[in-house]
Amino acid sequence: MARPVILSPAAGSGGGDAPAEKSRATDCHLGLRFWVQLGQIEIAGFRECTGFGAQTEIFEYAEGGLNTYMHKLPVRVKYNNIVLKRGLDEGQDLYRWYMKAINGQIKRQNISIVVYGPTGKEVRRWDLQKAYPCKWTGPDLKTDAGAVAVESVEIAFEGIVPSQ
Repeated sequence: MARPVILSPAAGSGGGDAPAEKSRATDCHLGLRFWVQLGQIEIAGFRECTGFGAQTEIFEYAEGGLNTYMHKLPVRVKYNNIVLKRGLDEGQDLYRWYMKAINGQIKRQNISIVVYGPTGKEVRRWDLQKAYPCKWTGPDLKTDAGAVAVESVEIAFEGIVPSQ
């Protein structure tokens, strides 16, 4: 009885051995860290930044006599607020900025979120236009061993300009 020939998916029509798997490049973005800049001054490093995003509002328009679909037209873009979390800040720069805002002294500033790779080289930057703090959350205080006091600040802004 003849043995069946089994070809691997990577084998060519010549029936030779499958090519050796190429070594995969290491992920160059492991160990990222990021800082927030107010103007050109880096004021703080953070452990977490959430909420980056934008969405386009859609206006649906039904054309008379056309029942197979609706026209969907873009209207405006809405940017999500971002939330920055970190350990307690001794300088309290962002907290003081928030306190000024709730006292009626809203000072919109362009801020940047700058991501650095493991070698310290800048990997990516997002410039947030006309930003201001709209919420501050103090830390949960726990006496557990190893517990870290983390505060957060929520930032509203009018646009994102990514760098290349």
